[in-house]
Amino acid sequence: MKLSVLYSCCLAALLPLVANAQSAPPPGKPATEATRRANAAMAKQLDFNDKQDFEDAKRGLIARPDTLTIKDANGRVVWDMEAFKTFIGDDKPAPDTVNPSLWRNAQLNMNYGLFKVTDRIYQVRGFDLSNITFIQGDTGWIVGDPLSTTETAKAAYDLVTEKLGKRPIVAIIYSHSHGDHNGGARGIVDEADVKAGKVKILAPEHFAEEAISENVLAGNAMGRRGIYMYGPMLPRNPTGGVNGGLGQTIPNGTVGLMLPTDTIKATGETRTIDGVQLVFQATPGTEAPAEMNTWLPQFKTMWMAENATHTLHNLLTLRGAQVRNGLVWSKYLDQTINTYGPQIETEFASHHWPMWGNQRIMTFLADQRDLYKYVHDQSVRLMNEGYTGTEIADEIQLPPSLANHWYNRGYYGTVKHNSRAVYQRYMGFFDGNPTTLDQLPPEDAAKKYVEYMGGADAILTRARADFDKGQYRWVAEAVKQVVFADPSNTDAKNLLADTYEQLGYQAEAGPWRAIYLTGAEELRVGTPKMPGLNLTGPDTVRAMPVDELFDYWGVRLNGPKAAGKNMRLGFNVTDTGKKYTLTVRNGALTDYERPAVNPDASLTMNKSVLDDIQLGTTTLDAAIAKGDIKVEGDKGKVKEFFSLLDVYPFWFDIVTP
Repeated sequence: MKLSVLYSCCLAALLPLVANAQSAPPPGKPATEATRRANAAMAKQLDFNDKQDFEDAKRGLIARPDTLTIKDANGRVVWDMEAFKTFIGDDKPAPDTVNPSLWRNAQLNMNYGLFKVTDRIYQVRGFDLSNITFIQGDTGWIVGDPLSTTETAKAAYDLVTEKLGKRPIVAIIYSHSHGDHNGGARGIVDEADVKAGKVKILAPEHFAEEAISENVLAGNAMGRRGIYMYGPMLPRNPTGGVNGGLGQTIPNGTVGLMLPTDTIKATGETRTIDGVQLVFQATPGTEAPAEMNTWLPQFKTMWMAENATHTLHNLLTLRGAQVRNGLVWSKYLDQTINTYGPQIETEFASHHWPMWGNQRIMTFLADQRDLYKYVHDQSVRLMNEGYTGTEIADEIQLPPSLANHWYNRGYYGTVKHNSRAVYQRYMGFFDGNPTTLDQLPPEDAAKKYVEYMGGADAILTRARADFDKGQYRWVAEAVKQVVFADPSNTDAKNLLADTYEQLGYQAEAGPWRAIYLTGAEELRVGTPKMPGLNLTGPDTVRAMPVDELFDYWGVRLNGPKAAGKNMRLGFNVTDTGKKYTLTVRNGALTDYERPAVNPDASLTMNKSVLDDIQLGTTTLDAAIAKGDIKVEGDKGKVKEFFSLLDVYPFWFDIVTP
């Protein structure tokens, strides 16, 4: 099974940290004159008198609760739109501390409730980062993308039942493998009904392996980076968290995983469920490695999954992931247009709001196609002219015919970091300049920069003058050197925090704002002191094949500590009937599905015991003592092997060395 380092576009597990933060962050500072000018210029650049999106976002509203605070069984808040309603509203102008384009996106995403999309198709929006769709069959509901958490999905289903009548769920469709589109399934259906065939679960080919593996190999680093990208620890106010780009924020609830009962392998595959015909367009390698659009011919409606939303999406997520292919993405959008386009009267997606009317939809899809193609092609063109990734990001600009459409703005992905992603996809980390081939680590380089630039005091004097001029990109670059050379320099950290803050206030992208403001907060109050985060929940771990777990152990093996050690262990997994050989040699762990020959020790157990060790609900010693793991041979070798596996620190430093 292929192991991916792709990470979910939703980090639903992060928000519990907010309630446990050791202290409230200091209040944000006002916008500087330079930031006010920059945001005022943005307000003049775009047509804020265009209210079509607001009409679309409100269209078809059936009901919305007066207050929207979703809690779990223990009373803990899972989702709270009220925190945003206190300061975001259609009648409220953008504060100086928020990019006016991002503010507009936040206003639009505040439109929550149950909406009728078209005949027999409904959505609940604003109950999560993503949307949940209810398609009315002859006897029950076909549910599209059951949100991130069981609590938000259940709340949405309860609202649908209250307003549209009680109907059973007969099928669930996962549009793709990211967790905010499948993590809530257990909140609306019973797994026993799935196993009994009463509820079908459809998903694109390779959904299971991608959904299971995306949080595993690089999960710790991606989780830490996700704290920056989504800003779950930022206060909800005009100087803090305002909008996540795809939706307001991420929920704080219970995440599960129910595997599909049916997979879609190719475009044109059709299923008829409860009287509803579903025609699928396979789009692997676009926004997710396993993704599909769905055409509903009876209703002349196209569900675009996350392949076309009201933003430029990511070719590379800032939390870290494999680079997506903008060229492939554009070709699948072109296929949508040419295969289904003339018949489409309604279009909706798994984020944002729908669109109606064939001409408008065709223009939208064509513009989105051209958007990804332009970013891809022009980045490659500049690359072939000798520009580096950093230079391309500063050079590339969308033509007005693309940039001036609201749905092409960079609320989630941006032209700047997507162009660098294209460069990375083709050329890797090296920009061709010999200087960057073997650079000093940041801390070592910073000390020399500070020495060459005349010392910390001289740098800060010049940097404060440039800060007053609004030259924040350069100030960030210069003052970062002082912080990395001497992380105890409070004046440098405070100036760098002020600089990041102003860059955040100017950012049009929700993730950029969150990254800058989270960096500023950590410079001011330090790295959080609280337990780390385990991103591989019980459902994911229990669905993970044994060989994938062993691959994870391989990246946890501390190579320098393991150097010079040689050991061979046998793992006999009784409930699967499989036997494995694990070998440590030359500081590397290799695993094979075959019985161990002359092992130092053999371990016999059910897979569930390995799962419990991975989840931390038991330990190796406890499992051996209880008899859940039987060891033949040298128990010392077994304990030595497990002692070589690192436990990753979650709260590693980012804005300081």
